[in-house]
Amino acid sequence: MGFEPRPELQEQLDRIRRFVDDELLPLEPKLLAEGFVACLPDLEEKRRKVREAGLWAPWLSADHGGMGMPLMDFAYVSEVLGRTPIGHYAFHSQAPDVGNMELLLHAGSDEQKERFLAPLVRGEVRSCFAMTEPEHAGSNPVWMSTVARADGDDYVIDGHKWFTTSADGASFAIVMAVTDPEGEPHARASQILVPCDAPGFEIVRNISVMGHPGGGWASHSEVRLTGVRVPQANRLGPEGSGFMLAQTRLGPGRIHHCMRWIGICERAFELMCRRATSREIAPGKSLGTRQIVQAWIAESRAEIDSARLMVLHTAEQIDRHGTFAAKNEISLIKFHVAGVLQRVVDRALQVHGALGMTDDTLLAFWYREERAARIYDGPDEVHKISVAKRILRQFGG
Repeated sequence: MGFEPRPELQEQLDRIRRFVDDELLPLEPKLLAEGFVACLPDLEEKRRKVREAGLWAPWLSADHGGMGMPLMDFAYVSEVLGRTPIGHYAFHSQAPDVGNMELLLHAGSDEQKERFLAPLVRGEVRSCFAMTEPEHAGSNPVWMSTVARADGDDYVIDGHKWFTTSADGASFAIVMAVTDPEGEPHARASQILVPCDAPGFEIVRNISVMGHPGGGWASHSEVRLTGVRVPQANRLGPEGSGFMLAQTRLGPGRIHHCMRWIGICERAFELMCRRATSREIAPGKSLGTRQIVQAWIAESRAEIDSARLMVLHTAEQIDRHGTFAAKNEISLIKFHVAGVLQRVVDRALQVHGALGMTDDTLLAFWYREERAARIYDGPDEVHKISVAKRILRQFGG
């Protein structure tokens, strides 16, 4: 596995790293003190600079205005962008929009691409993805109560969703809804494009996550759909293909998440090492002289490096053989890298002591916002069970 970036890619990574460090990191104090919405005017200016620099949407094909990077290359970029909570947004590579654009590129009709995809690609609007429901366990995605009833040429949608990330201010949602209640479990639901200003589409609240409800793109909403009427032409793909499309969306999306998490780990690691060398616990004795701190630094370095190799290997397998062939690797990185993220951030916070609990650094922000890494896109336990079953079948189990 030769994963050294080629010279051309390394030059692009250096440019992106300089932009992140020079243009985005200075916005972080305002983000932590006032929230995402307060930073939006500054961020829109940064997005304009990204576009002018030819760095817009690295993952997107050149035909659609992006840089046309394969998944392997974008994995490196995603790590660099992950150094700051606003990196992916500034480079138009943020979830859930990336996944929704990929879905529309893969399964959207010409009309859907013109109406929904084109403005999303240009960065003129945002989108959201409404799947999980408070009444049902997210670990069992076939159990769903949101229903889309056919009525002439329309669907009438009724349901209750939550943790619909970035619904606040979004132009449209991709809604998972049951369209065939009598179908097989994985063929009951469809994905339907729903304008967020449609009558009956209601954002109930931005859900408070560990005391922070967020706002705009950086939020998770509870949503109700009450008699929402949209044309059946808004359905993505054939009826009943919702779960198949969700899996198509999730594979590459997990690579994006995992490399973003490694970017967070690297930044937390830097903060931890700087704190260990600069903070004195007695005259002339720094935190870094303590063996337990040295152990945390060594363990973190080993875990980050091994996690990166796992993710790059998975990205390479997807580029070569497709998402289905890499399903084991995808499951492995999802739970492994999420665990590394949690451990590295926790160690860095511990080294910072009381300072780590404040919003004077990014550590508390990441501690509360990224704990969910072990839950969303499939909880750790589901990924472990799934990959273990597939491995055991190879041994006759």
